[in-house]
Amino acid sequence: MPSTNNVQNTHISRQLRLLHDAVLDIVAVVNRPQRDEMLIREAGIRLDRALFPLLVGIERFGPIGVVDLADRVGRDYTTVSRQVAKLESLGLVERRGSAADRRVREAAITPKGRAMTDLVDAARERIIRAILAPWDARDVDELVRLMRKFADAVKEEPPAGS
Repeated sequence: MPSTNNVQNTHISRQLRLLHDAVLDIVAVVNRPQRDEMLIREAGIRLDRALFPLLVGIERFGPIGVVDLADRVGRDYTTVSRQVAKLESLGLVERRGSAADRRVREAAITPKGRAMTDLVDAARERIIRAILAPWDARDVDELVRLMRKFADAVKEEPPAGS
């Protein structure tokens, strides 16, 4: 007779696989260039699609160094540096020395850049509201709570021996 522990481990393994598949599905959709183009159109802004995730990343995580930003978007830092320079030339971000380390130049959002990301946030909210419209409010609350809990846990260092 199989032990309860083995049955429980099999169930958890199956659930973890389903969780991983769901995360991959979400990441794949979010990373599609067409998704960025749709958000840009919905927001009614004019911005090169390649610059879009950088502007959003700078607004969310800035001031941020180019190396950190490149890591977040999965691009080479030299490419990101050139693209941040383009955002700066458009008046959407500014680069300045880091308060923590003067050797590091950080990108920060400008008021013009924030106005653009505010339009993107409003467009994203309209799209997500439509997706979640049939959901019960408690389910939305639970999704947000659990996603935040999972995101926070994923950002932590994995336990030793993992």
